[in-house]
Amino acid sequence: MFEKLRIKEHMEVADANGQHVGTVDEVKDDRIKLTKSDASDGSHHFIPLDDVEKLDDNRVYLKQGARIPTGTGAN
Repeated sequence: MFEKLRIKEHMEVADANGQHVGTVDEVKDDRIKLTKSDASDGSHHFIPLDDVEKLDDNRVYLKQGARIPTGTGAN
């Protein structure tokens, strides 16, 4: 298990295959808020902390099968 305090602004968020999903804007409650500048629709998107598999260097990896919000870098 990781500590959510280790997730910092500007960290990259990647799916289980390492494909870019977005960039952390902030951690808000139990969700990661992604920057809207990284989204194709120009909106903020959120990913539940439960969908995080691990943290490595400056990257957040999501679990296999995690729901990737529409309009993010992986779509």
